[in-house]
Amino acid sequence: MNTENIEYLKKNLLNLGFGEKVNAEMEKLIQAKVPEFNLTTEQEYNKKKMDFTLHFKAGDQKDMYFFNRYEASLKNEADPTKDRTQTLFINKGHGVTAKEAFNLLEGRAVEKKLYNAEGQTYTAWLKLDFKNKDDYNNHKVQKFSEGYGYDLEKTLAKYPIKELNDNQQKQELLRSLRKGNAQQVTIEQDGKSHKYYLVASPQYKTLNVYDSNMQTVKREQLLKQEQSQSQDRKQSRKNQQEDQPKKQQSRKQKVH
Repeated sequence: MNTENIEYLKKNLLNLGFGEKVNAEMEKLIQAKVPEFNLTTEQEYNKKKMDFTLHFKAGDQKDMYFFNRYEASLKNEADPTKDRTQTLFINKGHGVTAKEAFNLLEGRAVEKKLYNAEGQTYTAWLKLDFKNKDDYNNHKVQKFSEGYGYDLEKTLAKYPIKELNDNQQKQELLRSLRKGNAQQVTIEQDGKSHKYYLVASPQYKTLNVYDSNMQTVKREQLLKQEQSQSQDRKQSRKNQQEDQPKKQQSRKQKVH
């Protein structure tokens, strides 16, 4: 039995958020030289249940085992027909963590380092397309890379978020949002502090804002004063441009 290989797999499972729950069974099956096996485990996030099936396979020499993919399933207790499942792949011990899989299946975006065909790394936001599936019955994955132009830090700076004033809290906020979490923040408004939840929205280069009951809040209400005034000016100019043809048309009608 290759103990180094087993320790490597245990480390991978820990880093990917699966803890140590399946370690004993995994070690037992590897010791028995089972060529291929699956292990199941479950987690709970925000009082919602997630089921995972982890796939392990022996290499050609049978002394090395690989953990290259897992299935994540988000249960809908009220309506099982609305359960969501996705297969996620692991590359060199790196990939979407268990909690990030939950966030993806909840419909949020996650930023990850990925590998291209040449083995080079690049960063991209991932989001599942629940309206379309691929040939393997997986939800198609939308990718928004650096070239797409979404700058999370600059987007956050448009809002009077208290946590941005402390560098450590700011970095924790950025890290949490990049993992796809709905992160609570404090927004200063009219001399008072209000609690909101933020979610990164790379597809539309913005943030989604929710109240304490996770009901959508209009972003425009929370922008910094100068940002809000700038948007008001833009809207005013747009209204004037739209009114111009109407006025010209009205004058023409009067001439006739």
